[in-house]
Amino acid sequence: NFRDQEDDRRARNLIRTQALFMTEAERNFIISDPDPDYPGWSTWVLNDPDCYNSFLGRMIVRRGGDGLDEDIARVRMFPERKHRNVVHGGTMMGFIDCSLFAAMRVLELGPSGYAVTLELQTHFIGAARMTEPLEAQVEITRETGRFLFMRGLVVQGENAEDNMASFTAIVKKAPNQKTDLQ
Repeated sequence: NFRDQEDDRRARNLIRTQALFMTEAERNFIISDPDPDYPGWSTWVLNDPDCYNSFLGRMIVRRGGDGLDEDIARVRMFPERKHRNVVHGGTMMGFIDCSLFAAMRVLELGPSGYAVTLELQTHFIGAARMTEPLEAQVEITRETGRFLFMRGLVVQGENAEDNMASFTAIVKKAPNQKTDLQ
């Protein structure tokens, strides 16, 4: 239908524009070695320190664990002083957006470098504390050929018992080949 075609055209234009300004290193996020401080977690290292994601600081990722299903991607950030005002809502939304792409990698849903967020709805539930890591628990509710429909929670606390935010998102997946950008 016309609306789907128009949405697809806009998403392709966003991806094409993004691709023009990204280096190969920026497209390739790396999930590196196991994190020495958190057994079962891996560090999520970004190649470009000037990328927005770097503002969020250290992040670690894993699939499931601690009673969560293996279809749930978990992404943690460690709030720092630069994120203050409790944890600023903009910081939390930026973290949620980044967690969508980390989840794509953890859940092995293809490259995230050319993918784009088309929609992100966030509902703040509580004030996040600066003294504890934030964790986004991301799941895929539906996958089509071109889109991922995602939802999740941002939690905090020793047992992830405190809900800080809930979110839903639609991500336009990366094209299979660079020729798909044309």
